[in-house]
Amino acid sequence: MSSDTVLKTGGQSLLDFNHLFDNPVFAGGIGLAGFGAALAYARRGAISAARAMRTRLLVNVEIGKQDPAYPWILAWLSEPRIHTSFLAKRLTRINHLSVTTINNKNPNGPSNASFFLQPGYGRHFVKYKYAYISVERMKQSTANMTTGEPHETMQLTTLYSHRHIFEDIFTEAHAKVRQAIAGKTVVFMVHNFNWEPLGEARFKRPLDSVVLAEGLKESIVGDVKDFLNRRQWYVDRGIPYRRGYLLHGPPGTGKSSFIQALAGELDYNVAMVNLSEIGVTDDKLSHLLSKLPKRTILLLEDVDSAFVNRTKRGADGYSGPTVTYSGLLNALDGLSAGVDRIAFLTTNHVELLDPALIRPGRVDRMIRFGEATSYQAAELWNKFYGDVDTDGKGRERFLARLDALGLFDEATPTRTSTAAIQGLFVFHKDDMEGAIAMADALIMPPPKGEPQ
Repeated sequence: MSSDTVLKTGGQSLLDFNHLFDNPVFAGGIGLAGFGAALAYARRGAISAARAMRTRLLVNVEIGKQDPAYPWILAWLSEPRIHTSFLAKRLTRINHLSVTTINNKNPNGPSNASFFLQPGYGRHFVKYKYAYISVERMKQSTANMTTGEPHETMQLTTLYSHRHIFEDIFTEAHAKVRQAIAGKTVVFMVHNFNWEPLGEARFKRPLDSVVLAEGLKESIVGDVKDFLNRRQWYVDRGIPYRRGYLLHGPPGTGKSSFIQALAGELDYNVAMVNLSEIGVTDDKLSHLLSKLPKRTILLLEDVDSAFVNRTKRGADGYSGPTVTYSGLLNALDGLSAGVDRIAFLTTNHVELLDPALIRPGRVDRMIRFGEATSYQAAELWNKFYGDVDTDGKGRERFLARLDALGLFDEATPTRTSTAAIQGLFVFHKDDMEGAIAMADALIMPPPKGEPQ
């Protein structure tokens, strides 16, 4: 092929392309496609830039509902705030709220309820000090496999330059919670597989309000405080740092009252499990003990009910399993038992317990809370009537009356309890003569299984 032919052919090709670009339909399509591609790339670039800017300029803190700080932050968000600027007043309004209801059970009367409003699910804005913070409370699509309760998270977002504000928020939220329960004892109960407060925190019970046999209270308190001061001693010897007490005796002798007062003395809370309750199974008990709240006394009531594996039928017809004896033993000192624990076990029927339960490591001390003694009766009298019975003659007459009834004689089956004496005094608040005259009402029948 000659060079002229090549040039003609090449020229023809260029001419054909020129004709295509001169075509308005073709040229318009190319332009639109190019413009669309440019917009797509620009959009992607903008999104990437926004993400990069968000990553660089913002900081997030995520809190799960299982974290102890979750209710602290909700309570902190519910606190009223006064803002002087127009922008802060408009941006930080929380319009979507949820309610939390706490039922306060009263064994001596009708129960009452407390209602707390807190931010609901969704996004909210708050201003704290110099920073604006976005708070998003979210309910996840997943749920707890055990309880079926949906997982829940809360995310706090602010400028990266303000990231240190989170330390102040968590510190203040925790301080408010501590202030709310200062001087009080929180009692935890079992709810599903978690510990939840039983109503509102109650005022600490003074230790001297519980009257035990002479020297008994001081002995137990001293032993517990000695244990708390010897953590390193246990660590150095490779001994699990836990201590267990078994309180046994008839009802009304002050077992539960003493534990509540001891918790107040130590500034501890109380986590209570009734082992005879339907639905408290071996795996549930083990799980609960492994996540016992910090600075909390464990109280296992009615441990004799776990002596055999049994079922109970409730008033609603439901029949469910309870804790087995082997399950109780494993929970107390098995692999999941945990450390840094003070446990109190109570029973009215110590004769039903197996020796395996009361060996050291599970139960370190067995303490009997017995019937009322003359020492306890005198102490209770002084608390109720000491201000009017200044010469003590009324007390002497009362003690003599109880002694004549045989209530202080260990050989007699008719004894009385400190709860019964206190009940008598409460009934005769300002009438010590009436209390003496009604002393016969203190005679109690012997417990079942004991001689008449």
